[in-house]
Order: sequence, then C-alpha cells, then structure tokens
Amino acid sequence: MVQTTEITTAEDLKAQIKRLNSKAGQMKMDLHDLAEGLPTDYERLVDAASETYQIYRQIDQLKTQLKQLEQK
Repeated sequence: MVQTTEITTAEDLKAQIKRLNSKAGQMKMDLHDLAEGLPTDYERLVDAASETYQIYRQIDQLKTQLKQLEQK
C-alpha cells in the first residue's frame, strides 16, 4: 500500500504526483498484462487491481490538494 506523506508546497505536490504517475503507469501496464494472461495467475488479480486502485486514488487526492493550494 502507498503511504501518504504531509506535503506543504505546490512544488512538493507536483513532484510527488509526477513520481506516482510514473509508478501508476507501470502498475497499469502490469495489470493489463496480468488481465491478458488470464486465467493464468488469476490469484494475483485482486491484489494487483487493489494496489493500482490505491495509487490512482492517492494521485487524485494529491491533485485535489494541489488545486486547493494553488487557489489560495
């Protein structure tokens, strides 16, 4: 699971989002590859999907924080 850290500046948020987007892209490709290979490794599907969901959820939350910070 991805951990959330306290980020205080817009630059910090942008850097964190950029890092997570890179990781999320790889996770999305891994999930796609796993899905294409079904039914092989179907046991890994729920964990891979959950991890992918969590990272995209975190990216969305950070983008919301960034938007709020930039509106101040």
